[in-house]
Amino acid sequence: MPTIAQPETSRSVHDGRSPAVRRVLSYVLLFNALVVLVKLVVGVRTGSLTVLGAALESALDTLNNLIGMVLVSIAARAPDEDHPYGHDKFETLGALGIVGFLSISCFELMREGVTSLLSGGSTTHAAPTDVAIVVATLFVNAFVVWYERRRGAQLESAFLLADAEHTRSDILVTLLALASLFLGRHGGRRIDAILAIAVALIIAFSGWAILRRSIPILVDQRAVQAEELRRIIADIPGIVEVRGIRSRYSASGVLFAELTIAVPGATPVDRAHALADRVEEALASKYGAAEITVHVEPAWGALA
Repeated sequence: MPTIAQPETSRSVHDGRSPAVRRVLSYVLLFNALVVLVKLVVGVRTGSLTVLGAALESALDTLNNLIGMVLVSIAARAPDEDHPYGHDKFETLGALGIVGFLSISCFELMREGVTSLLSGGSTTHAAPTDVAIVVATLFVNAFVVWYERRRGAQLESAFLLADAEHTRSDILVTLLALASLFLGRHGGRRIDAILAIAVALIIAFSGWAILRRSIPILVDQRAVQAEELRRIIADIPGIVEVRGIRSRYSASGVLFAELTIAVPGATPVDRAHALADRVEEALASKYGAAEITVHVEPAWGALA
């Protein structure tokens, strides 16, 4: 006698989230494209490897925004026969795509930094206007991180939060680029190569942080301890036992849970159904947006 709870909170998340996420990404895309252009011009003009590395990471941000707009549209599709649990994981795959691009930029920047360091480094030639322009991109990065993280949390978007994590690393990367421009003007031939290697390590750490958050969703890691669910349900009279508990979170933060409750064998059908409804309501009240499947079985030896 299975019953499925699909609270209005869960449906509203899927109905209105995708257009809002795409709108956020379109705004962020414009800011990132501007930052790429500015850093690229300054990097070429000054010959700073660190600034060019910062431009590369910002370019990856822009590409990620474009990919994200497509993937979020796919993730928002309603469940169908081939995907009965919806398409949320496509959004998580997009987060993993960010990791792939991070890996490429990390490797290339590390290689260039080590090569430059071994060859004795080089001197950068930055004018005060170059430094001022890079400082301006620092404020743009900070705004993008604040805006994307805030909207990502509001919309419960794994992709926005992952992209904000990537963009957050741009702040430190931009600071290192400024240090390279300043110190390079004072004869630090190897400082640009050293800072470029530091930028590569920052990129690698950002990728690890995204992986740590995304992999549990992809592999359907348990969302809630079984004992915790049993404690919540234990307060409902008429339920003899709770077993077969499984749970996972979707990329949008919706809890999927499936469990079996055992009731006395003489329990009427309508009473058993009411108990299942109470279980659904209790879990939805505790965890918010949730889709709960409750199976009802007779508890042998408990007749009343």
